[in-house]
Amino acid sequence: MFEIKENMLQISRNGETVVICAQGRDALRVRATMNCAFDARDWALEDAAAGNADIRLEGDSAVITNGAISARVDRLGKIRFYRSGVQILEEYYRCYEYDMPHTPSLRIVAREYKPIRGGDYECTLRFEAQREKLYGMGQYQQDCLDLKGCTLELAQRNSQASVPFLLSSLGYGFLFNQPAVGKATFAKNVTEWHVESVRQLDYWITVGTPKQILANYTALAGRAPEFPENALGLWQCKLRYRTQEEVLSVAREYHRRGIPLDVIVIDFFHWTRQGEWKFDPVYWPDPAAMVRELKSYGIRCMISVWPTVDKKSENFAEMRQKGLLIRPERGSQCFDFLGDSYLYDATNPAAQAYLWDKCRKNYFEDGIDMFWLDEAEPEYTAYDFDNYRYYLGTDLQVGNVYPVMHAKAFWDGQTAAGQKDICNLIRCAWAGSQKYGVVLWSGDIIGNFETLRDQFTAGLNVSLAGIPWWTTDIGGFFVDVTAPGHKELLIRWFEWATFCPVLRLHGDKGPCESAPLDDRDWGGGFCHTGRDNELWSYGEDVYEILKHYVAVREQMKPYLKEVMREASENGSPVMRAMFYEFPDDPMCWEADEQYMFGSRYLVAPVLYAGVAERDVYLPAGKWKNIATGEQLAGGQKVTVAAPLEVIPVFEKL
Repeated sequence: MFEIKENMLQISRNGETVVICAQGRDALRVRATMNCAFDARDWALEDAAAGNADIRLEGDSAVITNGAISARVDRLGKIRFYRSGVQILEEYYRCYEYDMPHTPSLRIVAREYKPIRGGDYECTLRFEAQREKLYGMGQYQQDCLDLKGCTLELAQRNSQASVPFLLSSLGYGFLFNQPAVGKATFAKNVTEWHVESVRQLDYWITVGTPKQILANYTALAGRAPEFPENALGLWQCKLRYRTQEEVLSVAREYHRRGIPLDVIVIDFFHWTRQGEWKFDPVYWPDPAAMVRELKSYGIRCMISVWPTVDKKSENFAEMRQKGLLIRPERGSQCFDFLGDSYLYDATNPAAQAYLWDKCRKNYFEDGIDMFWLDEAEPEYTAYDFDNYRYYLGTDLQVGNVYPVMHAKAFWDGQTAAGQKDICNLIRCAWAGSQKYGVVLWSGDIIGNFETLRDQFTAGLNVSLAGIPWWTTDIGGFFVDVTAPGHKELLIRWFEWATFCPVLRLHGDKGPCESAPLDDRDWGGGFCHTGRDNELWSYGEDVYEILKHYVAVREQMKPYLKEVMREASENGSPVMRAMFYEFPDDPMCWEADEQYMFGSRYLVAPVLYAGVAERDVYLPAGKWKNIATGEQLAGGQKVTVAAPLEVIPVFEKL
């Protein structure tokens, strides 16, 4: 049953093969299959080499140890994990012939394989429920910071980024190393990872403090590169600047007002047709000249790129003939927004190279070196995950890796072209996305305080899942700017965004009835545009507050550069849940509406309408209220004033 092979513990029983090996610091990787061999893909685990482990056979059990973590496997293949000798996790087993405290007659095992047509398996991995708090898992639209008790879909959608890495208050981190579609359930009575189609189970576990766990994980999954200093300030965007002159007029006005602007973004349908990835020359006659003028103001230009390919586009026939498109199993399209479209297959290296070549010729050579990778889930007209087939396999088996591969296409192209300061914006992510220089944003969200609270928890959890570069559409994407309370919402959101990794204005600000610029049903004049979305667009009172926080952001750039460097060096988030910096303080595991911005600043945003004060917990030490200069002793909860123009921020002294 037990064998020691090539520094790995192998367990063979009832047709199943399980392999456990050391991989990384204080970490173990577990793979299990009913097939004759393991899948060779390592997915998120960039460094897949097995490390040195201490393996002992002890009668009818076996123990494997790597630093502070060990696993014991009993005679029926059940695995228990330990941190420095203390049990932290064990597989769930309710079956006959087992000496255990629970009734065995349920016939439920820890690793369940249900064969499906085609020879692969629908699989469930089960663990005993623990008294613990759970964090990470990416970006979900809910206000639960602690994920214990939640069920999460393991699938990508607009505004949802499934990143299957979690951090437990018991001192372990867990990666479900499988890009398959399914769900994770962190119930009171059982923890389950369920996927609809896989060839094997594959997971990785490490132990330590929160900082150690993130460092161990990102050492294998990859870390963000160094963040460009010239992208740390304000990013200006709206749906949508329709002409070259509109972009330049906005840039000129920022320059005239003396407001620093780091990035301006050109949104979708600046192109001719989807899948042609080039400017419509009617409205963008000289992009190179536009970029030169923007650079003269110190502004970088970012361009929207969609993975969609209209059947009427000049590239469709070639891409379909070469197998560069995602193939629907049923029907003849994948996406029907403003065209009848397929999607390019980011899991195909040839498709990656094809897309980058078009973007290089039509954008990069004109000086545009930042790319907005929108629709990167990818978004489907219907999220029928059983209907799509990729180069690497079916959507059910590999679909969650699409945003990683899409980001890689541009990273590889830009790197090969010699670019060093890569920083692209993307609407989705999976484990490992961070190493390809992408800023994840939280998708097309509605503008209200409930959604603001959802983004707050999303930002902290995606950070704890190893992705440090993150942003939102300030004020929301779908917005009625005439709605009561919108100005308050915008101000509160902007204040908070000042203390997020990226400060970015965007949205489809309405109500707006904009007529097309011409009578074509395609091209750059076809799609509508929302209302103005610049700092000065919401009245003088709002403008003065927003301008103040842009100045705050500018003053913080040296500090933010240091925090970004930490993310590159050791995987630390930029936005940090309180327990990340203060793991031994029980109150910091309960403080779920405040966070640390790096290690120095405690940020307590106002997340509710009509609020002019709020409670803040200050951990042990000395703290200074940035707004008032007052110094306070830590280890206590304080009530602080928060008028509309103030976000409570405390500096750790």
